[in-house]
Amino acid sequence: MDWDKLRIFHAVADAGSLTHAGDTLHLSQSAVSRQIRALEESLGTTLFHRHARGLILTEQGELLFDATSAMARKLDTAAARIRDSEEHVFGELRVTAAVGFGTLWLAPRLVKLYEKYPDLKIDLMLEERLLDLPMREADVAIRMKEPSQSDLIRRRLLNIRMRLYATQDYLDKAGVPRAMADLSPHRLICQKPDQPQVAAGARLVQEIMAQNIVSTLTVNNYFGVLQAVLANLGIGVLPDYLTADHKRLVRVLPDLESGEVPVFLAYPEELRQTRRVAVFRDFVLEEIQDYRRRQSEATLLSA
Repeated sequence: MDWDKLRIFHAVADAGSLTHAGDTLHLSQSAVSRQIRALEESLGTTLFHRHARGLILTEQGELLFDATSAMARKLDTAAARIRDSEEHVFGELRVTAAVGFGTLWLAPRLVKLYEKYPDLKIDLMLEERLLDLPMREADVAIRMKEPSQSDLIRRRLLNIRMRLYATQDYLDKAGVPRAMADLSPHRLICQKPDQPQVAAGARLVQEIMAQNIVSTLTVNNYFGVLQAVLANLGIGVLPDYLTADHKRLVRVLPDLESGEVPVFLAYPEELRQTRRVAVFRDFVLEEIQDYRRRQSEATLLSA
């Protein structure tokens, strides 16, 4: 089969439109159409169902698209390895992480990585949806659960728990709760239990909500919860990794916390030797070690 025609077919299948594929390939719609028609004739089959809203792959088209997708992933990996070198790290690295961890822990630390590798380009995708690493929706993931795919390299970074925090200014004004029943008159700041979040955090929120909390502020991510707590608005349900960076947070009800939530770093086996992935992995592991050291020092000081 003609490699150029396969490249054009892949772009059309990916875009679902001759026009959009043409824009990506810098070809006219008629030129793209001719190439697809020639490929269908050479294979003796129809690859697309054509209708007013665009193109849909036929069964035969799906089979070919699976093959071209695998080829594209291998070519991307080969290109990344060719571009990388021991002395120079550059190019794009797509990293996905949960909104809270990516916003509050990872992003503020990336300055150190850029200082060492100023030509690196990071596409940081923060969302609760688990992107498919084997299908190359992202290169590296930091996830709040162990990946299930067998063809991923994974490294357990740490375990976190959801706990209650407030500022000392708020507690001085509103009082310090001594038991869970004392939370009722306080304002609770948290995510709703039915919002995308780690299950352990949702269960803790449900347990607290059962105390007939009078006033609440629900936010759909931990960044918003943190800002409200730091503004002395109430008591927030937050992950414990924040305490190393936010000294104003005071733990409330030390015996109340969620179950452990594991944090994993994962990437496809085929990217093991890619320099950009290696430097990012090493950077995260170094930052985790530093975080653990600071947490231990804080624990000793408070003891």
